[in-house]
Amino acid sequence: MKIVMLGAPGAGKGTQAKMIADKYQIPHISTGDIFRANISNGTELGKKAKTYMDQGLLVPDELVVDLVVDRVQQDDCKKGYILDGFPRTIPQAEALTEALKKLGEKVDFAINVEVPDENIVKRMSGRRACVSCGSTYHIVYNPTKVEGVCDKCGNELILREDDKPETVKKRLDVYHEQTQPLIEYYTNEGVLVEVDGTKDMKDVFSAIVDILGA
Repeated sequence: MKIVMLGAPGAGKGTQAKMIADKYQIPHISTGDIFRANISNGTELGKKAKTYMDQGLLVPDELVVDLVVDRVQQDDCKKGYILDGFPRTIPQAEALTEALKKLGEKVDFAINVEVPDENIVKRMSGRRACVSCGSTYHIVYNPTKVEGVCDKCGNELILREDDKPETVKKRLDVYHEQTQPLIEYYTNEGVLVEVDGTKDMKDVFSAIVDILGA
């Protein structure tokens, strides 16, 4: 079962990916994890990626695809895997399709967690983080006992720069421009499925399990 997770930042796709990985006992793979593993292990691909990252440059698509394809050929991926945060663009998706085809494989499901922009802005701008221990809360969905104070260590909570409405809107603009076209791409590939991400986390997961099968 080879799955690509799609959805805007803040749609909850990472949470769902972890739950799918636990249920089906397949690895949840993010490009960040792949980069870190290859760099810490000093692999050739890791060294190449590090030269770009050290200069503050984006790692080229070709190298990212090589890293992903190398990862999905490891033993723990024999039953399948979930790609989270990759592909982000049409060229990456096309390169992944081609690379998998050479291995006699293909993506089985592209799961799009659909959440309207206004919900995402509300959801993310309600997040609060502890400046001291890093615990995270939400003023509506996961409030603290005392407003603005961390339950765990009693320190002050802040609205992170990343979660401010103007920052979230900018991230959504980038998503719509670069990543949303993947929905059409995977629709044409015949593997796209959509779930309503505005529902409760457990209900979203139930909908995904119904699609994937027990």
